Amino acid sequence: MSGGDAAVTKPVPVPDELTAPFWEAANRGVLAIQHCTACERYVHPPEAVCPDCQASELTFREVSGRARLYTHTIVRDNVTQGFAEDEPYVIGIIELVEQERLVLVANVVGVAPEDVRIGMPLRVTFERLTDEIALPQFTPDEGD
Repeated sequence: MSGGDAAVTKPVPVPDELTAPFWEAANRGVLAIQHCTACERYVHPPEAVCPDCQASELTFREVSGRARLYTHTIVRDNVTQGFAEDEPYVIGIIELVEQERLVLVANVVGVAPEDVRIGMPLRVTFERLTDEIALPQFTPDEGD
C-alpha cells in the first residue's frame, strides 16, 4: 500500500493470539483455516478447542480458496466509516468447499450486486488494508 497506513479509512482487524495465524496467512495472499488434528474438522472462526471433539490440537491449514455463496445481503446505505465509497456492496456468508457449513463472512467483489446469486461459485482474493493486514474477499469463480 503506498503512502503507509495513514491513508486507511476502513476499520482494520486486530489479530489476537487465536486469529494471528489466519491474518498472517492472509497477509501472504493465502487463505488458512484452523484445523483439528484429532477429528480432522476445520474450525472457523478460530477457537481454543475444537467445538466438535474438544481437542486442543488445532493448527492452521491452507485451503483452496474455492467456495460457494451460502447467502448474502446488499448494503446500500451504510453508516460504518470508510465504506460509503463502496456502496452498494455485497456482504456474503461464504461456504468453503473443504467442508459443509465451513463459512466466513466476507465481501463479494468483482460482480454487480444485482448479479450475485446464492450458490454461485467463488474464489478468494485479498484487499490490502495495511502493510500487515490483507482482507479476504471473494470474487466469482469463472473456472467452475
